[in-house]
Amino acid sequence: MKRKLFSMLMIAAVVTSTLVGCGTGKTDDATASTGTQGTTETKKVKIAVIRNLPSDDHTKQFLDGAVQEGKALGYEVDTFISNGDDAKFQELVGQQIGKNYDGLIISHGKVEYSTDMLKPALDKGMKVVTFDTAFKDNVIPKGITSTAQDDYALAQLSLDEIIARSPNKPAKILKLWFGPGVPPLDRREEIYKKYESEGKIKTVELIGPSTLDDVQGEVSSRVGAVLSKYPAGSIDAIWGSWDELAKGGYKAMQEAKRNDIQLISIDISNQDINLMMEKDSIWKATAAVDPKLIGTVDMRILAKKLKGEETPETFNLEANLIKAEQLKSDTIMTTLSEVVPGWGKSDAFNETWMDELRKANGK
Repeated sequence: MKRKLFSMLMIAAVVTSTLVGCGTGKTDDATASTGTQGTTETKKVKIAVIRNLPSDDHTKQFLDGAVQEGKALGYEVDTFISNGDDAKFQELVGQQIGKNYDGLIISHGKVEYSTDMLKPALDKGMKVVTFDTAFKDNVIPKGITSTAQDDYALAQLSLDEIIARSPNKPAKILKLWFGPGVPPLDRREEIYKKYESEGKIKTVELIGPSTLDDVQGEVSSRVGAVLSKYPAGSIDAIWGSWDELAKGGYKAMQEAKRNDIQLISIDISNQDINLMMEKDSIWKATAAVDPKLIGTVDMRILAKKLKGEETPETFNLEANLIKAEQLKSDTIMTTLSEVVPGWGKSDAFNETWMDELRKANGK
């Protein structure tokens, strides 16, 4: 009897041990997948931000906005720049799609390849937000949110400022532009052509670089080469459809010792601000969106996608006009909000759970 009882107890012990072992295994699996209990760490969200433009001030600020917001939300963020080389850009995007990233922010993809380039990412279930990126037949692939500056408003603000400052009707413009094929510049060109057809402006010369390798240097040389053709009074303004172009025009005017033509541009950077504040500067105004805010908002949209929340197909960021007379001696990009109401601030796509993550991450 004792032997039988002992045998039964041993069997019960083995069964109990087996059941406990199975239960522990299931708990460990749940911990590994949810990261909510035990010592297993939650898998960190990884984001790649890839930009197809030169490493200029605007690019740096855009990347800073994306990185800072991503880190504040607890993400790991890597950045890549192709310097306007489309082949290198596509290669960089392909490489990151092949790695273990959860989401992508893509900047300045071209219509010729963006749709096909991003299809593998979408097929893998990666979340994607784009900025100033064009797609085949103007069809944004399902799942992507396409963001942009309000380029139509940027063009209108800058051209209206030229018209308001010009004694001649139509205003005579030396136009700095690069394209076609760069989506934001193409959109700005639409408004320019509209104003031209309406007789509000007249182009006396069109100048642009041949490549994006040395935008400022090439534009400066080309503007300098034609200035002698136009005596004082024959041109009202230089329109820089992109501030890198505008900086080239400004340099040429300085070297030629010409101050009879006003410069109005689009986009802004610390370098632009410094040039606008120089004594007797011809750079009178610029229309812009805070580039850091673009990166910030793009990261928020991506965060909502990662959480499974609804996001729009498109989103445009609001434009501002910044006049030289508004600037103070200590104005820089981070203090522009002191002279331009609302600059650099937006609650777009911000959520309560994001505020909680920032607090948890000490941001």
